[in-house]
Amino acid sequence: MKKAYVFPGQGAQHAGMGKDLYSGSAQSKELFEQANAILGFRITDLMFEGTDESLKQTKVTQPAVFLHSVILAKSQEDFTPAMVAGHSLGEFSALVAAGAMSFEDGLKLVSQRAQAMQKACEKEPSTMAAIIGLPDEAVEKICAEVSEVVVPANYNCPGQLVISGSIRGVELACEKLTAAGAKRAIKLNVGGAFHSPLMEPARVELEAAIAATRLSAPCCPVYQNVDAKPQTDPEAIKKNLIAQLTSPVRWTQIVQNMLADGAALFIELGPGSVLQGLVKKMNGNATGES
Repeated sequence: MKKAYVFPGQGAQHAGMGKDLYSGSAQSKELFEQANAILGFRITDLMFEGTDESLKQTKVTQPAVFLHSVILAKSQEDFTPAMVAGHSLGEFSALVAAGAMSFEDGLKLVSQRAQAMQKACEKEPSTMAAIIGLPDEAVEKICAEVSEVVVPANYNCPGQLVISGSIRGVELACEKLTAAGAKRAIKLNVGGAFHSPLMEPARVELEAAIAATRLSAPCCPVYQNVDAKPQTDPEAIKKNLIAQLTSPVRWTQIVQNMLADGAALFIELGPGSVLQGLVKKMNGNATGES
């Protein structure tokens, strides 16, 4: 049975996350303390004792979810993936878990990514919205017709696509999509327009850091967000990581490709079980764990 390990992104966080890992093993505690030193603040205090509100800051959320996922992967007794993938931020967790990137380098990149994205969000007010009940093609067409900035950002599963852009662009698109028959158009409580052209300043800032980071071939194929294809070449992985910030997350296509390549058991490593739910919507026969 081929195991596919999947790693969640921003939005999966919750107060108290990782506390059981910290108290459960010396190795996990050491990694958490190492992370505190690398980041220069005690992220463990925010993860274990902070509020949901304090965890919502992008500069905190991203390293927190990354740490929970990676330390959980390292604590697995039988971590033998046939393939891995991560949703947005989760792609970094997947790469570290698969041995393509060191824990230290992964955490530093995630921290830089989070700060760069937060700065980009502060430059121009922007947002995202989940569109439920329309085919992807219909959402793409309407976004293209809106004169303000708005693009498809997260292809989560058939009938669920998140759009991203300027406040006005997302509002106009939601109006048009509702009129076109969308069951729901839900504005998301996020810091800004992730995976849209408005993240270009963050992409530029992160490009040099990713290019300078040492990557090795992963222990198994990594299905990347940008094109949903399995990848093992370090230079190609870097190129896709850089492009990821301004490109959509093709999660629907990733899961479909993993299933086509024989994935039978999907194991979600990280806080929550959002990805499990998306997998089950696409294939009810696929076994899942989290």
